[in-house]
Amino acid sequence: MQNPLLHPQQLPPFSQIKVDQIEPAIDALIEENRHLVNALTETEQDHDWDSFVQRLEDTSDKLSYAWSIASHLNGVMNSDELRQAYNACLPKLSAYWTEMGQHKGLFSGYEALAKSEHFASLDKAQQKVLQNTLRDFKLSGIALPEAEQQRYAEIQQRLSELTNTFSENVLDATQGWYFHTEDPSDLQGLPDDAIEAAANAAKTRELDGWVITLDFPSYYAVMTYANNSAVREQLYRAYSTRASDQGPDAGRWDNGPIMNEILALRQELAKLLGFTTYADLSLATKMAENGDQVIGFLNDLAEKSRPVAEQDLADLTAFAKELDGTEQLMPWDVSYYADKLKQSRYQVSQQQLRPYFPLPKVLNGLFGIVERLFGIRIEEQADADTWHEDVRFFRLSRDGETLAYCYLDPFARSNKRGGAWMADCRDRRRLADGQIQLPVAYLVCNFTPPVSNKPALLTHDEVTTLFHEFGHGLHHMLTRVDYPEVSGINGVAWDAVELPSQFLENWCWEPEGLALMSGHYETNEPLPNELLENMLAAKHFQAGMMMVRQLEFSLFDFKLHQCFEAGVTDVQQVLDEVRKQVAVMTPPKENRFQHSFGHIFSGGYAAGYYSYKWAEVLSADAFSRFEEDGVFSPTAGEAFRSNILEKGGSAEPMELFVAFRGREPKVDALLRHNGIVKAA
Repeated sequence: MQNPLLHPQQLPPFSQIKVDQIEPAIDALIEENRHLVNALTETEQDHDWDSFVQRLEDTSDKLSYAWSIASHLNGVMNSDELRQAYNACLPKLSAYWTEMGQHKGLFSGYEALAKSEHFASLDKAQQKVLQNTLRDFKLSGIALPEAEQQRYAEIQQRLSELTNTFSENVLDATQGWYFHTEDPSDLQGLPDDAIEAAANAAKTRELDGWVITLDFPSYYAVMTYANNSAVREQLYRAYSTRASDQGPDAGRWDNGPIMNEILALRQELAKLLGFTTYADLSLATKMAENGDQVIGFLNDLAEKSRPVAEQDLADLTAFAKELDGTEQLMPWDVSYYADKLKQSRYQVSQQQLRPYFPLPKVLNGLFGIVERLFGIRIEEQADADTWHEDVRFFRLSRDGETLAYCYLDPFARSNKRGGAWMADCRDRRRLADGQIQLPVAYLVCNFTPPVSNKPALLTHDEVTTLFHEFGHGLHHMLTRVDYPEVSGINGVAWDAVELPSQFLENWCWEPEGLALMSGHYETNEPLPNELLENMLAAKHFQAGMMMVRQLEFSLFDFKLHQCFEAGVTDVQQVLDEVRKQVAVMTPPKENRFQHSFGHIFSGGYAAGYYSYKWAEVLSADAFSRFEEDGVFSPTAGEAFRSNILEKGGSAEPMELFVAFRGREPKVDALLRHNGIVKAA
């Protein structure tokens, strides 16, 4: 049987993939790529797009495809065997990618093509590929002396190992602790489905009673609904000290030394490439022009938001004292009393909304909204080969033409990384024979699975998460760019990549959109008008506190990467100083949020977490056109699809935004949508 990891034109036959196939497949593809690169560059010759770039794309796409499958399975079906195979491939891939980034013959070939007469005959997307590639060669150390190139390679390999270990530690720490009780009073206040899930978790461990884990749905239910403050505190302290030197598993999976080494290596890498800080290196591929602009942007939002956040906290503190006589509000009390205050003020809570958001109804509504906005039809393909029985597979089409496919893995389970994300399985690209390889996306969430005979019931927050990730998916799947380096989300400036995801969230707050995605799971009755009105009225509830929390993360990330100096900078001190500036509630000293901050230590957001707020300016202003034209305006929908979703990274984000909106973005809509300033 041929190795199923080697055929990107086919959909992955997951049932046929064996863990012991991964490393040999990666080895074979690396050697195939090396052989082609050497053949194309060993003699000086004039190249055109087809004889050079197309051939390189053909072979590198196979490697990208195989590694996307291995990486995906490592995240959603983690096991000791898979982890071992994945880790065995990391140093080989790091060495290969560094080698290609510093390959002088390859660089010369791209540079010659960019300077040739042939360049003028290329379309705009092809020219962007060449421009980006030459930029990336420089950022890969192509101009460095040999000794420094070698050090660059060593740093990249070590970083790939460290960031993966960071992620593994967070997963192990999350899975490694749980709260077991046989006392039903510990669960008072929890909704029935959370209690049933806790009973099931105990049974899987062959225990009596109930088990609460640190998987987010389980943790969130306790922090929001459990009446027992001591239980909430115990969960909070375990969750906020994961993978650190504090808490119940102190030192067992400690990411502290790993963070320091990651930061030191990033700073060394930046200086090797001629940048003062890693933050400066990060901005070389982003919309923001410099660090001062980023810090100024975040400080301005903080200045406008903190007074609102302070009032939010004062309201919450007064309510807790009035309700229970609570004199001092603690971090593990915030979600609990916020839910109670929200119910008191607006007669609405996430738990009240759950019965009206069964996952099947939400999906139908999501697909209906996408069809009305962009003319896209989404249909489930029942016979797909997947990695788990909960996974579903869908086909996207327009006017009968198949555009893309996507997998949806919706539920939390053991050995699955927490959070929600979209990842690419396969990129859209034009093949050598002229056919089009269609894009395929992975959409992953961690919702509470169905219990008893009920479908999975989502909170409104989870509905918004699903829309967010599907927005990323649309960016990947609806692209009409035929060159993988700039198709879909590829080549998009990181601080613009959240535009489609945050944009799609808006329909979760529009009555016309909510009517499509909601209906009681037993009767299909629509969301009652009173509950709908209360939910919409509560949209900006605690908005100030939520805003400063995100600004805390963004400023911490950026300032840390601006100032870090090995052996001098204390990571905790940087975070503490940022909290003094923007936070309205100081967590306990043992809180080690940063030790599980995967976005910046094992994801792609290092010195780029600010991108969420930066892109939110774009998304809020983009949606304001629909507020003006109508939330299902076909003209506005067509314009967003054709100017943003279809173009991918083939042009600069500001150019695409102006083409859609008719002007550059303004921050006003962001402040209004977040409730920081009142609508006029």
